[in-house]
Amino acid sequence: MNLLALETSTDVGSIALWRDGDILLRTCPTGVSHSLTLLPLIAATMAEAGLGFTDLQGIAFAAGPGAFTGLRVACGVAQGLAFAHDIPLLPLGTLDALAIASGGQRVLVALDARMGEVYFGCFEAGRATPLAIRLDAHSAQGTIGVYSPVAVPLPESTGWLACGNGLAAYPALRERLSTCVDQWRPDLMPSADAVARLAAPRLASGERLDPANAVPVYVRDKVAQTVAERLQRGGKA
Repeated sequence: MNLLALETSTDVGSIALWRDGDILLRTCPTGVSHSLTLLPLIAATMAEAGLGFTDLQGIAFAAGPGAFTGLRVACGVAQGLAFAHDIPLLPLGTLDALAIASGGQRVLVALDARMGEVYFGCFEAGRATPLAIRLDAHSAQGTIGVYSPVAVPLPESTGWLACGNGLAAYPALRERLSTCVDQWRPDLMPSADAVARLAAPRLASGERLDPANAVPVYVRDKVAQTVAERLQRGGKA
C-alpha cells in the first residue's frame, strides 16, 4: 500500500510516503509558510519516489491540536488532493502520532500551545477498544485538552514516558510530572512519518473520512491573548 502523510501542526512541517512499510520522509523548508511549501514538497517527493497520485491508496494528515494556520494548511491540502484524485482520506490526532513516535507504552504528550499553555494527553498501548487494536495503536486515557503547565491532569500511576516540546518550554510542567515520569523526550516533535505509521493499518482496514467532512481539531478556541493578559505575563502591549 502507498499512502501520503502530512504534518504541519507546528513550525516543523513534514510529509511522508509510506510504501509497504518503507517510509520516505521529507521536511518543509524552514522560515517559510507551509501554505507556500507543502504542495511543491509533495510534488517533488512523489516524483522522487516515482509515484503519481493514482498510485496512492490513502492520504492521512495530522488534524490537531496544533498551530491553527498549520492545521488548516494540512487539512485543506489533504482534502483537495483526496477530492481531486478520489483517494481515501484519514485525519489523525497530532498527540496520538507523537505517542507512537515516542516508542513508549505509557506516554504523556505535551505540545507547546503558546500563550502559557500546553496541549496535553495521556496514551497507553494495548488498552484500545476492539476497533482500534491494530499495529502501533495507542488509546487516549481521558480527554485531550489545553492546560496551564501547573494544572495538567496527572495519572495516578508511575512509570510514564513524557514527550513533546512543552516539557522544554515550561519547566514547571516537568516539575509537575516528575512524580509519575521516569523517561523524558522533550526533543520529540510531530512528524509525518509517525502519522504514516498510525494511518497505514487503519486505511488498510477500510477506515476513511468523506473529504467534505474533514476539519482541523483545534481543542482551543482562543487565538491570541488580550493586551491585559500579555501585560500580566510580563509581555508588551
